[in-house]
Amino acid sequence: MTDSKKWRVLVINPGSTSTKLGLFEGGAAIFTKSIDHNASKLAEFETISDQMPYRRDMILSALVENNQKLEDIDAFVGRGGGLLPLEGGTYVVDDTILDHAYRGANGVQHPAQLGSQLAHAFAQQAGNKPCYVVNPPDTDELCDSARMTGIRGVYRHVHLHALNLKETAIRHAVSMDKQYEDCNFIVCHIGGGISISAHQHGRMIDGNDIVGGEGPMTPTRCGSMPVSEVLSLIDSGLSTADVRKLTLKSGGFVNLLGTSDAREVTARAEKGDKVAARVWAAMTYQICKWIGAMAVVLNGQVDGILLGGGMVHDKGLVQDITQTCSWIAPVTAYPGEFELEAMAAGANRVLNKEEKPKVYTGVPVFTSFADEQ
Repeated sequence: MTDSKKWRVLVINPGSTSTKLGLFEGGAAIFTKSIDHNASKLAEFETISDQMPYRRDMILSALVENNQKLEDIDAFVGRGGGLLPLEGGTYVVDDTILDHAYRGANGVQHPAQLGSQLAHAFAQQAGNKPCYVVNPPDTDELCDSARMTGIRGVYRHVHLHALNLKETAIRHAVSMDKQYEDCNFIVCHIGGGISISAHQHGRMIDGNDIVGGEGPMTPTRCGSMPVSEVLSLIDSGLSTADVRKLTLKSGGFVNLLGTSDAREVTARAEKGDKVAARVWAAMTYQICKWIGAMAVVLNGQVDGILLGGGMVHDKGLVQDITQTCSWIAPVTAYPGEFELEAMAAGANRVLNKEEKPKVYTGVPVFTSFADEQ
């Protein structure tokens, strides 16, 4: 292997209703495809991991349709779902990763668990080629102060769009002729879920827990709420399962406006729907408030505020955030996401020996403070 080679990397990102696929050469896309899955078909499988043969065959068909052969691919990357909290980076897929992905060791059952399993199967079939996961969903680089709560033995954890957040930061640093490790950024992913994170010298030291219910309201999530109000909901007759749905699936726009479509919400607001306008304004307010909190985490030393995710296509949203937050640092929009590109870029950095691959220990990076044990 030489540094000058244009590596061909296949990346696989399984989602709830689709599998996103991309083949990259030297960082440039040869083709990308979103393979849609019928919900009734997926419902036939008892577990997430049981879906693997079904999704594998559809990926192979997509490769055939695009005249691509597995043996011509240099490396494979899968989304790293199911793993326990770990530092960011590019990890070699090994037996420990495969075991944790198969059973969902982090307790969150999500199709992203299939990423490493599918990538490994293809890597083996192609002749035992390199196989990786890059900045998995449970990337945890929190500083100690960010972990604390006011209850002994209860700690904050983060579940963020780590892959897209870090890739956005890396790309923006390059645009400044700097290294990610030399910069401080506030990076946001604003879509169906909203992640807002503080990056200090190459580490994501704080952010909201989107699975735990922290952060701004989103199209499908209620966002941060006082604990007493949550308890009142339960006292009123809602089950913990009902409240969990409000946290992850049926809160936010869905609960308040009956839709998860941000475009519909803005259209209704523009036509004079006062409720839609108020909800949109509240979400924007909450995003800006969390950005402000991350600025404090970085001691006001912020090189840029970076906005990514699907809702960043809305120019009005970007304008409102810029107007409110640009006194902290310049605001730059990166609409959409770089998840496929980010996975390919992580593999390329390792293959080009710009970055050392990491080994997944299977041990969480944090369980408790030593003096509290």
